[in-house]
Amino acid sequence: MNIAEKDISAEQGQEDRAQSIRDALRDAIVDRRLTPGAKLSEAEVGSLFDVSRTVVRSVLQTLAYEGLVKIERNRGAFVSNPTPEDARQIFDSRRLIEPGIVRSAAARLTPIDIAALRLHLQQEAQFMNRRGPAARRGEIKASGDFHLMLAAHAGNAILEKFMDELVARSSLVIALYGRSGVSSCGHNEHGAVLDALEAGNADHACHLMLHHIDHIEADLDLRVQEGLTLKDALAL
Repeated sequence: MNIAEKDISAEQGQEDRAQSIRDALRDAIVDRRLTPGAKLSEAEVGSLFDVSRTVVRSVLQTLAYEGLVKIERNRGAFVSNPTPEDARQIFDSRRLIEPGIVRSAAARLTPIDIAALRLHLQQEAQFMNRRGPAARRGEIKASGDFHLMLAAHAGNAILEKFMDELVARSSLVIALYGRSGVSSCGHNEHGAVLDALEAGNADHACHLMLHHIDHIEADLDLRVQEGLTLKDALAL
């Protein structure tokens, strides 16, 4: 391997490491193991993952761009603390975007795709039969993943990326403000949307999706819980 190849390999390794750190922090934030307002010290994150502050800073900037972290000048980075108005705007955005995703997906879904989505709903249902914070976090994630799977089938990479951000922000809002988390009603609504898509009724699927988003938003309140330290949240 020549010098240029070594440099490319090292750069790729650093990018992969940054991505894994980003994923770990993102999951901890969305799962609400790191609560809104929690400080993300560059030194502590760097020590926990054994990387430089430069890598940590890049990761935190990426999370800030996604809306999950807020960087304050001379104070550092903190987990975003979405307000009720933030939550309203997030769900307003979803109401504007997801009907289009549903219509695009309806034109592209194959029987194999439908089967994969039904398998996912079976896995989602397993979390409903469990109790405890871990099961609740799993249910919230599985619910978001259903929407992301539909976005992936819509065939629009830009919309898919935007939905990834919206679902992440929604998951944080649900974990923070949700009275009951993602309920069995929400799971049943996923099934109804999929039934309509399988039947080729895109209009009805869109109507059901809008009802579903309304239902999720209606389950929100303003309660806040205390969370874990950075080290404990990442289980390192």
